[in-house]
This record gives sequence, structure tokens and C-alpha cells, in this order.
Amino acid sequence: MLQEIPTIQITDVKHYVNQTVRIGVWLRQKRGSGKIAFLQLRDGTAFFQGVVVKSDVSEETFEIAKSLKQETSMYVTGEIHEDTRSDFGYEMAISGIEIVGESHDYPITPKEHGVDFLMDHRHLYLRHLKPFATLKIRNELIRATYEFFNKEGFTKLDSPILTGSAPEGTTELFETDYFGESAYLSQTGQLYAEAGAMAFGKVFTFGPTFRAEKSKTRRHLTEFWMIEPEMAFTTQEESLEVQERYISYLIESVLKNNEQELDILGRDKEVLRSYTQLPYPRLSYDDAIQLLQDNGFDVEWGVDFGSPEETFLAEHFSKPVFIVNFPKEIKAFYMKRHPTRDDVVISADLLAPEGYGEIIGGSERDTDYEYLKTRIEEQGLDLAEYQWYLDLRQYGTVPHSGFGLGLERMITFVTGEEHIREAIPFPRMISRIRP
Repeated sequence: MLQEIPTIQITDVKHYVNQTVRIGVWLRQKRGSGKIAFLQLRDGTAFFQGVVVKSDVSEETFEIAKSLKQETSMYVTGEIHEDTRSDFGYEMAISGIEIVGESHDYPITPKEHGVDFLMDHRHLYLRHLKPFATLKIRNELIRATYEFFNKEGFTKLDSPILTGSAPEGTTELFETDYFGESAYLSQTGQLYAEAGAMAFGKVFTFGPTFRAEKSKTRRHLTEFWMIEPEMAFTTQEESLEVQERYISYLIESVLKNNEQELDILGRDKEVLRSYTQLPYPRLSYDDAIQLLQDNGFDVEWGVDFGSPEETFLAEHFSKPVFIVNFPKEIKAFYMKRHPTRDDVVISADLLAPEGYGEIIGGSERDTDYEYLKTRIEEQGLDLAEYQWYLDLRQYGTVPHSGFGLGLERMITFVTGEEHIREAIPFPRMISRIRP
């Protein structure tokens, strides 16, 4: 009785050396001479090479191999061999090809293409090496996020995407009609996470958020994903310790599970590994302003930092750095007042090195009902829309802290990508809503 040929994935070939297998693949590229064809193949798990030797296959099989077009889908059958010349380490000696779906005039050829062209064809460009590697790392960061917070005893809380109020004002929110009244696409899940923390102790939200910022920088999207933990009975310093453990855990997970993808992107793994060393430095906003002024920056106390300032501060330490205790007037109404100063709040931004800027923003939350009510009114927000939030301060309030991490910014930092548009499958920017 003939043994059935197993159908496997490319990532499994290491278990089938010198055995004949069948794999469903797409053709990336091909090259060859009159007697041999080298097929660059992918299957969604990895990339490797298949070799078709004219003298080893039927004439029909060799003719099929020679005529294959880029992105044709097929089943290839052949024997797996070790290949020390390739980074992957294995290749297939192909003995049979079964066409599944033909492809003609595939628009993304091996030549160089402009950014707009690749974004217009994003639905196809996802198949290529760089986006494949970047989005596999995105997947690992998401997996590791759930793992980390589960280990730390957090409960996942799903916050609404449609809201009737805006935590930080409505000027940068997308407004929609909600059965005759205004509603907004969520800017953050934080306020709902605070309610969750009062019920479950430690929670995290993880979902899409929307900012109608008219920004064209390499750090901004109009739709992105946020991870927002909130912790009851937790001080800001305890929150900072969670934050740095979380960042270190994410980086370690990618180093462990995405070595091939990091190599595809040319990311320096030793530099990444240095960012897992804790603790991260803490620098007060006051000292940050002084450091910037001493180094020629034209900044005054009370301004928020832009990209040049964030880049300098993080590079100064060559690792992620917390900037703590920002001016009250440039931060959200819910941040806790400093115990000895009225002009700053107990807050922190975590700045990533290599020009990636802020990847986390967080604070301890104020618990005083009357103070928060006054701050809401001072910022011109509708008090009635926030009454449910104020209720949290009337019924057993406790010290609590939280933070938000922008997933796409974290991805660009870990992968070394230059622009945040590469960190999400289908980016949304002020000039792009398709495909």
C-alpha cells in the first residue's frame, strides 16, 4: 500500500527532510536557465525556494514551471532538502506542480514602486516580504499583550466604539448622527476602563480608536489600536513599573518568536535586546526642559514636546525614558494633581529611542469629585455627559492609575519601520481611506 503524501506548511518542512511532501503555495518570483527553474515560493507562513530540474521531471511539469506567472497559486510536490546557502535553511526538489489559480499581469513587479502605488495596491502588497514580516510581528505583539496581562491578573474589558462624550474634547473626533443626537467614534477606552477597574481591580481595553487630527507626520494615523490598562489601588510609580515590564515583555517575545521576520526587515536584534534592560530612566518635565534648553532647543516651560524634542530626549539615554509630571494645562482633566505643586499633574510619557517618540501616555487619576467637576467645566465639556464618570468618585473611590499604548507606534519601534502606515494592514490617514 502506497503511503499518502502529507500536505504541510512551509514552516513545517524542517520535520520532513528527505521526505516527499505537498504544499499549497504562491509564486513570488522565478529565475533559471534552460535546464533548471528556481521558484521563490510563499504560503502565508514563510518563504522558501523550490527547484525544478528538467532531467528529473516530466516534460509537461518543466513546461508548467517555465510558464508560471508571478502570484500564480498551486500545489507543489517534492522532496525537502537542507539548504545551508539560504537563510531559511531548506528547499524543495519539485517533482510535480498542480495549478490552482492563474495570475496574469500582476501589478507589483520586482522593480521599485512608489509609496502611493504600493498603498493603492495594499490589498496585494500584503503578500510581499516587508509587510509580511511587519504584520507577523504585529500579530506577535497582540498575542504577547494578552499573555502579559493574563499573567498579571488583568481582566479584558471591551469599551464602546460609539460614545456620547469625549474624554479630551471633541475637536479631534469623528462625529456621527446617532438617531438624532451626536455621537463620536471613540478616542480612548480609558474612562470606561476606570469604571471596569472599580469592578474588577485590574482591567485592560484593546480596540480601535479614532483621531480626526489633520496630521501628515510619520507617527499619525486617523484609525489605530490602543491597549489601555487601568489599575485600582495603584500609584503612578507602581503603574510605571507595570509599563516597563510590559514593554520589555513585548520585545522579548518578538526576539524569541520572530527572528526570521526581524532579519527580513534588517532590524538590529542586539539593539532591541538592550531595550529589555530595566528599569527605564525617569526624567521630570522640568529637567527635560532644562536639558533641551542646554542643548540649543528653543522651548519654554509649559509647551508640549514635538518630534525633535522627543527624539533628542530618548536618544540622550539610548533607551526608553519616562518623562514625568507634565504641566496641568497641557494634559487631560482627569490627571491627578501633584501633592506639592498646582501647576503639574502626576503623569508620564514613555519615549522610545531612534526617533519613534511617545509610545505610552499615562497618569494617576484624580479622585476628588469637586475638583474633577471644576476641571470638566473649565475645559468647556458638557457636565451632564460626564456624570456617570463622576459617580465613580462618589461610591468607594480609590487611588488608581493607568496608561495607553499605541499599538502601531510600538510596532514601528520594534520593527524599525520608518512610517506608521506600515504597521497596520490597511492604514487610514487624512489622505487615504481606500482600499
